[in-house]
Amino acid sequence: MKASVYLETTVISYFCSRHSQDIIINARQQITEQWWKLRIRDFDLFVSDLVYKEISKGDADAAAKRIDAIKTFNVLEIDDEAMHIAETLVRQSAIPKEFIEDAIHIGTAAVNGLDYILTWNFAHINNAENRSRIDQNVKALGYDCPVICTPEELI
Repeated sequence: MKASVYLETTVISYFCSRHSQDIIINARQQITEQWWKLRIRDFDLFVSDLVYKEISKGDADAAAKRIDAIKTFNVLEIDDEAMHIAETLVRQSAIPKEFIEDAIHIGTAAVNGLDYILTWNFAHINNAENRSRIDQNVKALGYDCPVICTPEELI
């Protein structure tokens, strides 16, 4: 049985974007491309309705490329329990209230029992200070928190 991975929006964006002149962003783009090439078939892949909403924004051609990249992935609905987890993460200051979408990604992956959340979002999701608060709050609600990591950690 394959491990399950929730791809948060940043991973898809890095995979589909033109290479950045910023060396850090460029390195993350190349790592994401390498993961996509080498490891994507090793996992059951999931996104949510929210991911589709987020990747549909902006330039129409770029949005179409992002949508095409994930068209075969499983799509998870954002249910009431996922929203409850997200609201708890915000209320407990694990995720800032201005970024509830980040909490919704976590809640959706947790409710569906996924193994990993793949993200390049270091500000609110894959953050050393936040990760333990996220994990504690998700567990307090009776769910296992998926491992939050980058594509580099799963190569």
